[in-house]
Amino acid sequence: MKNRIKEFRAKYNLTQEDLAKKVGARRETIVFLEKGKYNPSLNLAYEVSKALKTTVDELFIF
Repeated sequence: MKNRIKEFRAKYNLTQEDLAKKVGARRETIVFLEKGKYNPSLNLAYEVSKALKTTVDELFIF
């Protein structure tokens, strides 16, 4: 699944580690999400979008 996580992280000057801490995940999970190699649970998708101050629809391209 494609997404805009990296773009939004850059907008808020967050590292992958920073984002991982905000959502309660491992940095590796964020890496795999950004590369489109991991489909998040609905809960994780919501937490990531909330941390990046956007919506799930805007962040993830279904």
